[in-house]
Amino acid sequence: MSDAISDTFAQQLQQMRSELLARIRAQRGGRLGRAEVAEDPHTLQSGDLNQAYGERDLEQALSERETAELRAIDEALARIAAGTFGLCVDCGAEIPAARLHAAPTTLRCLACQARYEREHPSATPSL
Repeated sequence: MSDAISDTFAQQLQQMRSELLARIRAQRGGRLGRAEVAEDPHTLQSGDLNQAYGERDLEQALSERETAELRAIDEALARIAAGTFGLCVDCGAEIPAARLHAAPTTLRCLACQARYEREHPSATPSL
């Protein structure tokens, strides 16, 4: 992949990273922190108990998703730096640019991704 194309994807990934971090900050602004969310729910009014559990579970799910998304972006940026960005991690073939533009964190070509999803049905699909 040429340096100009790599630079384009690096800019796209950096933009995605900045937007994700801004979204995380906005979601956390004014909301309960992890310590408050983890507070003993038995100290809450009985009507608030289910809401507290639900908020804690949602917060944890969002945090895990955001962490995975941030990790995927950072790994894609590392592949650009290493010169392996755009190459399928399974077969080594070049991943089409259209696929990379749609999902710049993708690891596999379409054929290998389809095979991966068949072999790992419980795995989260990666475009």
